[in-house]
Amino acid sequence: MVQYDQSTPEKELQSRIIGFQERLEKCHVDGALILQKADMFYYSGTAQQGWLYIPNHGEPLLMVFKEFHRAKEESELKQVVSLVSPKEIPETMATFGYSIPKNLGLELDVLASNQYLLFQKIFSDSNIIDISFHIRMQRAVKSDYEIDLMREASHMADKVAARVPDLIKEGMAEIEFAGLVEAYARSLGHQGLIRMRMWDNDLFYGHIMSGPGAAIPSCFASPTGGKGVNPSIAQGPGFNTIKRNEPILVDYVFALNGYISDHTRIFSLGDLPDDLLSAHDVMLEIQEMVIKTATPGSITGDLYDMMMSMAEDRGYKDYFMGAGNRRIRFTGHGIGLELDEFPFIAKGQKLSLEKGMMIALEPKAVFPGIGVVGIENSFLVTDNGLESLTTFSDKITIL
Repeated sequence: MVQYDQSTPEKELQSRIIGFQERLEKCHVDGALILQKADMFYYSGTAQQGWLYIPNHGEPLLMVFKEFHRAKEESELKQVVSLVSPKEIPETMATFGYSIPKNLGLELDVLASNQYLLFQKIFSDSNIIDISFHIRMQRAVKSDYEIDLMREASHMADKVAARVPDLIKEGMAEIEFAGLVEAYARSLGHQGLIRMRMWDNDLFYGHIMSGPGAAIPSCFASPTGGKGVNPSIAQGPGFNTIKRNEPILVDYVFALNGYISDHTRIFSLGDLPDDLLSAHDVMLEIQEMVIKTATPGSITGDLYDMMMSMAEDRGYKDYFMGAGNRRIRFTGHGIGLELDEFPFIAKGQKLSLEKGMMIALEPKAVFPGIGVVGIENSFLVTDNGLESLTTFSDKITIL
């Protein structure tokens, strides 16, 4: 098994903190209290349980409940202290020379209501400001350090796809096949956990489904659903058996050192019907159109409209990105520490692409009772357009 350096360099953390402080200054926020694990890791280099106070100038203060010694070891921040209760945060801040902020930023997009009410009491003299948008916008543009990590994650995603032909067998249950793929991914260093920011959304590696099973809709925010192994999960691979001449969807996320690559490929044991092959080719054409069109400054909502228009012109309006009235209204999304980062290639979005953003494009066609075809790749936004970080063939792999 390959082992990787898991610590975020001090220089990288300093750059993130300074960038965030500039944002706090612009929106007149005196300081922010970071609680959510992905944000905590982004700014401190550790995901241990605690509270990270970032003033709009000066050194941040990491207050750790559990586990303090690990946090000290994992984080390159200069000020890391042990703390047993959030009620002691103001006193601890005062010890380090911080005054109570007039305007205090919190991640209100993910903060539980009871936590919000608690911090209202603790900081009763502060105005609570939502700083989640500013965090997400900063995290949307990746540093060279992050890009290198995501390149490596994408390389591993390609290795997993290349392994699929050795693992798949006719008559095998989807869940059994998924277990073999996941075991191989773990041997490459896959972290297992896939983080999402959206409330109450969970994902375990991704979706491996075959034939009609891949076209079963679910509550999950994805064009594909799957039956899953029971109603409490209700998505992903289940006990459906893999058959010949049906599309096999391998839509798996590779997560390495915190950062992810999103990756979908279609396989088949034997030939597929011509109509499915044609639909897959159209999905590749839609992807290619975006690659040629998307550059820094492109409006994400415009890209979505172009993809939808092309799918409709080619006869796939009723099957593009799902089937029925509840089709999802996005065709791509940002990736990084979480699977659902900014930007979203979605209906009505006004955000423009910036150099250094990472997006996963996923044009897919979903045919109820038949299956799913399409593609997903991870792209870096560059001055010259989109650069694919995943290189395994986009064509359907016939075995």
